[in-house]
Amino acid sequence: MLFGACNCASGSSLLSTLGPLCAGGAGFVSAVIGAMVANARTAPARPLGRPVPEVDRVAVRMVTDNVVIQFVPSEQRDGITIERRSGGNTTPDAPPRAALNGEWGLSMHAQSQRGDEVRNVLVDFGYTAEVLLNNLSILRIDPASFDALVLSHGHYDHFGGMVGFLSANKGVLKRKLPLFVGGEDCFCIRRNPGGNFGALDRTAIMEADLALMMAEGPALVADHAFTTGRIAQTSFEKPLLPTMEIVGIFDGFGCFPEKMPAAKQTGGYIPDDFDHEIATTYLVKDKGLVVLTSCSHRGVINAVKQARDASGVEKVHAVIGGFHIVPPLGDDYIRQTIAAFQEIDPDYLIPAHCTGDRFYDLARDAMGDKVIHSAVGTRFIFGA
Repeated sequence: MLFGACNCASGSSLLSTLGPLCAGGAGFVSAVIGAMVANARTAPARPLGRPVPEVDRVAVRMVTDNVVIQFVPSEQRDGITIERRSGGNTTPDAPPRAALNGEWGLSMHAQSQRGDEVRNVLVDFGYTAEVLLNNLSILRIDPASFDALVLSHGHYDHFGGMVGFLSANKGVLKRKLPLFVGGEDCFCIRRNPGGNFGALDRTAIMEADLALMMAEGPALVADHAFTTGRIAQTSFEKPLLPTMEIVGIFDGFGCFPEKMPAAKQTGGYIPDDFDHEIATTYLVKDKGLVVLTSCSHRGVINAVKQARDASGVEKVHAVIGGFHIVPPLGDDYIRQTIAAFQEIDPDYLIPAHCTGDRFYDLARDAMGDKVIHSAVGTRFIFGA
């Protein structure tokens, strides 16, 4: 059924979980019409071809991440420059009025260069608009410069800041700015044990004049980068599945059943397989792949393998982002993941966001200075 099982009668099994999404009446009709219009304005992303685009350098800035680290100096290593914020947001003659904020979420700004050509891409939007907008302002990242947006998957800690970001930058962003998602499943409503944890606002995307690009397969991003497309689960990994999802349109939110596999159309919540999750990748000249994993619900090793398979490039220069290795995943699982990384042999691992401290500690023991801590505001420059 097109609109899903949105039965708002008292006692509905969905009412307690959808709450205000199941309001009914004129608002429901308007929202559904808006969703259908948005559906009509969605296009497949441009497939990644051969050869894969190569850039001279890419600089990845952590805009939203879990922690803020101050007073650690910048440094230069082989093939990478690490620019760290050396102090607070201070001025000579006045007290600070704002500071970089950390939160449970992730957003990364990637600026790439090929000759004189520069591209800017925002990957994910963090958990709240307040933190995203605050940190963009302090880091002096201009949203008007963005050439593309990428959303890795449909969890609030990666898109919660999106609607507020779009509202604050109305008339600032480039017209028809492409927003890449990994497929219709990204829009399905999600819940975790605490309640709703994903209801992506398709109408807000259209009202912001974005071009919604479905990237179920590897897709070119701003001529310099590519998304992996759907990440196959081929490794030993058994990643955690923290949410449930439901197929259907509920008061304008949700995923269109006709675009979803029949097996997922049960009329109720089912385990979330994150089939829509994507990673974003750059091929840096003479260095190899820089893989922005975002969250790795499909397994971080699988994400890296997918980037290699999509590009045909084996050499991995760096892996940066969330690895989603947290309790109850224990030491045996972590050591198996580290062994897989050692076989891949990246030059650098930069775990962020949903990567537990235990992974970082054990990886540092095994791989030494190849493992670098991420923090809000840190800029990692790969290449020339």
